[in-house]
Amino acid sequence: MELAIGIDLGCTHIKAILVQADGTIVHEIRQDTDEQNDAHWKQSVKQIIQQLKQEARLPVTIIGLSAPGLANAANTCIEFMPGRLPGLENFNWSDYTGERIYVLNDAHAALMAEAQFGVAKNKKYAVMLTLGTGVGGGILIEGKLYQGVGQMAGHLGHVTVDAQDDKKDVTNMPGSLEDAIGNLSIEARSNGRFKTTWDLVEAYKAGDAFATQVWLASVRKLAAAIASFINILSPEVVIIGGGISKADEILMKPLQQHIAEFEWQPGGKQTSIQFAHFSDLAGALGAAGFALSKIK
Repeated sequence: MELAIGIDLGCTHIKAILVQADGTIVHEIRQDTDEQNDAHWKQSVKQIIQQLKQEARLPVTIIGLSAPGLANAANTCIEFMPGRLPGLENFNWSDYTGERIYVLNDAHAALMAEAQFGVAKNKKYAVMLTLGTGVGGGILIEGKLYQGVGQMAGHLGHVTVDAQDDKKDVTNMPGSLEDAIGNLSIEARSNGRFKTTWDLVEAYKAGDAFATQVWLASVRKLAAAIASFINILSPEVVIIGGGISKADEILMKPLQQHIAEFEWQPGGKQTSIQFAHFSDLAGALGAAGFALSKIK
């Protein structure tokens, strides 16, 4: 029975799993990260690997780790991640642990979870958007994660959906999708009325006119972006994940209506839009799936 270890290193929590090659989770470990103390979270990851290997009771050499930022070309470390998890950039996990560890971006990992075990399983072409504090994403081409030069591919949240907006996001893009629907911009979008997307959604559900205007404007921009990605990449499925996806039909119903308005659909072709199968453990599961894909 082939087993892999997947670790999701976040700024708040470390989530780790021991998983079978079919995606069945055998064991799970969670710890707080203590973001500013890199010696602590580095040692925690090392200890977690040993704990999971002991739990397996047989040799485990397949290990993947997901984290925020851009991985290097060899997927041995996160090469670029300013401002978060100090000590993460260019830290080689294989050298530190003595284990071969494949490292990838956390949103890329979320896509790999779906590609290996979820709604994109056996699909060759897929696009994923993770809607949360910001907007991340990933692209699957010929059944493989497309990372691009500098591992920048899949930063779909930084597409422009309003070129007239003078505000620029963290990548210098004006009017980005991330600013249009990410939780980080909700106070600005609602003139300070709502502190979180969930506050906005609850007010929308209650029929609040201002909340309805703000929410539907954001969903419309998301739909335009998705239709654009469909035109560019022609995927079999577009997957919506991240915390905002938990709005469920409050998100999907108006999203589908706007996509029906925007999508080209030559010859009647309609792209499937689905919610992600995995949520909380997507990063860890995708990291393990990515490592498994490297040995096949």
